[in-house]
Amino acid sequence: MKFYDSIGPNPKLVRMFAAEKGFTFDEVEEVDLQGGANREAPYLEKNPAGQVPCVQLDDGRVIAETVAICELLEDSKPEPALIGANPADRAETRMWVRRVEWKIVQPMADGFRFSEGLPLFKDRIRTLPEAADGLKAIARDGLGWLDGQLAGRDTIVPGRFTLADVTLYAFTEFGGMVGQPLDPSLKNVTNWFEKTAARDSAKA
Repeated sequence: MKFYDSIGPNPKLVRMFAAEKGFTFDEVEEVDLQGGANREAPYLEKNPAGQVPCVQLDDGRVIAETVAICELLEDSKPEPALIGANPADRAETRMWVRRVEWKIVQPMADGFRFSEGLPLFKDRIRTLPEAADGLKAIARDGLGWLDGQLAGRDTIVPGRFTLADVTLYAFTEFGGMVGQPLDPSLKNVTNWFEKTAARDSAKA
């Protein structure tokens, strides 16, 4: 399996997930995101969505989208289970991944793309600079909601470190670098972030 890697939170998410599982890719190729290599051939021939990361299988098929890649890794190396070892655990993890994606990750990412990241993205995707502040506020609201959910626990899914933690960590770490730091008054989220940052996989 070949991994097309790059800078940014999405590749970090997959690297961190793979590190947690002890999964090693057969080959890694760096894609020049800043130079726009992901938006032109030959990369577009592999992933027509023009996003990184993606993986190419031995049979030539290409799998993109972070959650789909992580599902593939989970099925390829079931232990340790980061999505779930049974249907109920998997459904619970997917529920929390969906929540953090829609409440926090997506508005945080677009808030960046439409403001600090505008010089990089304005000629690549439709950007809405007028929406940036509102999107960042939505992400903050989502983190505030999550802070209440995390009372008394260190992981997003109760009792288990999962893909939900990896997903949110990759983006909250990135957010702190691009003008969307965690609000220190969110004590439970801050505790979760610090515990997650201490894991070896967070350095991936």
